[in-house]
Amino acid sequence: QLIINDDVELAAEIGAHGVHLGQADCDLAQARRALGDHTIIGVSCYNRMDLALVAEQAGADYIAFGRFFASSIKPDAVQAAPALLAEARKKLTVPVVAIGGINIDNAGLLITTGAQAVAVISALFTQPDIESTARVFTNLFYEHST
Repeated sequence: QLIINDDVELAAEIGAHGVHLGQADCDLAQARRALGDHTIIGVSCYNRMDLALVAEQAGADYIAFGRFFASSIKPDAVQAAPALLAEARKKLTVPVVAIGGINIDNAGLLITTGAQAVAVISALFTQPDIESTARVFTNLFYEHST
């Protein structure tokens, strides 16, 4: 499935399966009106459970936390502790996603702690065999899920 980051108009224009919203993007209600009830809308909540609870109540389909590790893509992003994932799994009913500096070596910790998905960029798209790397990430969920 294709989830577009930060751009509701593009997601609507190309018929993407969803959109991921950050703090600086349009609000969830506006995105829902633009994209419809069947579109996946995820919301970044950084290191804040209070934002996650509000986003879930507003209709988010998943909640993302992070950055968990140093990130070359967003080096100034706020740091989140892995324990937040365990707390989120207890308090939220929607899927919990980990973002930020995630690679093959550290993703297992986040999955074990509570991440139901991981968002990766460099750790996937800088690899010579993207498909094989994606399979390794997928297998981590079988190895580390609780």
